[in-house]
Amino acid sequence: MTIVTEAPADAQQESVRRVHEVARRAQLAAADLALATRADKDGALAAMAQALVDRTDEIVAANAADLERGRAEGMNDGLQDRLRLTPERIAQIADAVREVIALPDPTGEVLRGSTLPNGLQIRQVRVPMGVVGMIYESRPNVTADAAALGVKSGNAMILRGGSAAAQSNAVIVAALRSALAEHGLPADSVQLLDGGREDVTALITARGLVDLVIPRGGAGLIQTVVLGATVPVIETGIGNVHVYVDSAADLVMAREIVINSKLRRTSVCNAAETLLVHRDVAATFLPTILGDFATRGVRLHLDERAGVVAQDTGVGFDPATEQDWRTEYLDAEIAVGVVDSADAAIDHINAFGSRHTEVIVTENRAAARRFVARVDAAVVAVNASSAFTDGGQFGMGAEIGISTQKLHARGPMALPELTSTKWVLEGDGQIRS
Repeated sequence: MTIVTEAPADAQQESVRRVHEVARRAQLAAADLALATRADKDGALAAMAQALVDRTDEIVAANAADLERGRAEGMNDGLQDRLRLTPERIAQIADAVREVIALPDPTGEVLRGSTLPNGLQIRQVRVPMGVVGMIYESRPNVTADAAALGVKSGNAMILRGGSAAAQSNAVIVAALRSALAEHGLPADSVQLLDGGREDVTALITARGLVDLVIPRGGAGLIQTVVLGATVPVIETGIGNVHVYVDSAADLVMAREIVINSKLRRTSVCNAAETLLVHRDVAATFLPTILGDFATRGVRLHLDERAGVVAQDTGVGFDPATEQDWRTEYLDAEIAVGVVDSADAAIDHINAFGSRHTEVIVTENRAAARRFVARVDAAVVAVNASSAFTDGGQFGMGAEIGISTQKLHARGPMALPELTSTKWVLEGDGQIRS
């Protein structure tokens, strides 16, 4: 989704008026949510999950229209997979909402506190952010995930999905709003912006009405929001993920990890996009893994040394360019290179990676510790697939995104990351001398 910030003055003014009205309704809803008990919120989440199941046929029909429009506009297979909803996927989305019910409510949690010698009690507690704007692209499951996490954490959510999922998102949000209202919580706890690009500009500059914006999608979307927002932003980065196979790797294990990291789902941000192999095992490991990729229809971008191996095995490939090392393919493509050492792999990752998830496969614990310490990423995995970088896999329930920045939140974000803190002082007349 490309966002432009210039628009005719009258169109932008109308968008600002409309988005500000949405934000004011969200502020009122957030004030009510702040008073809701955990039982209130959990009951609403159960109703929201059931509403998705009850309206499965309607959601699938809307999604089919989105898919048909996407095909007509030349959407690739990977993006269509991210967009596609089936009854099974809707059931999984509903289950993800239900999983949030079982998670602890972060609001009101006391992080620290003390009683001063004069009897004044001081404590720092978690409180909702308030109004959170979420800007994302073609995965309609994010709509339900964001709504569920928002309700549980006491935040009103303003959602702006990509145009590719417009009809799917409209039906999903209608179902969620209906369930909220029927359960006694404000329907405006979840609102959907369905206007043009001007709405994004209005949302990310609604300082004082919107407390936080979270962009989730491609590099263009994220950078546009980060650079154009006056509202605070949590940056969720693209997933240019690497798997490094060390000289001390168990190559049977490495093969399984590489295949799972790349091919479990090629269209998700935790999918591997680059494979780096130590030169000492390249001649043994590369023929096998390149053959695996070739039989599965994966397009290969190989550096010179990996290309020599491929020529010997007859596997087709394209020479890797510098742009290939920087690319998040989100499809059945991967860049492959041979490195001279673990440090060379680390340097490559820190130069080209997106600070999302990085993997080392090795039986050398010293090499693993060095990799973990030196690689700059939100998640570093040792002898495990990159596919585990996911809020659900981390026990967080549904996730709002994966932060690649270092302030406030890093890695998969769920309920605690949607809160701020408030200091509460309780006394019985103390004054300061």
